Amino acid sequence: MAFKPNYNQQRAERNRNKLQKKQEKLQKKEEEVARRKAERGEGDPEPEGDQPEAAEGELPPASETDRPQG
Repeated sequence: MAFKPNYNQQRAERNRNKLQKKQEKLQKKEEEVARRKAERGEGDPEPEGDQPEAAEGELPPASETDRPQG
């Protein structure tokens, strides 16, 4: 007699295979980028000194005068 199909196990196996394939594709893409950069002679993308300190989405701290009265 054959076993009952275990759908959760089959689904987990498909998801593992999908994730592994995605990781391999990403790694291959990163290797290609690194190879192209090496061919052009670009080692570092840009110096660290040019990057801003605070993120663009951050707001400055609110002072007591900014609060509504009441």
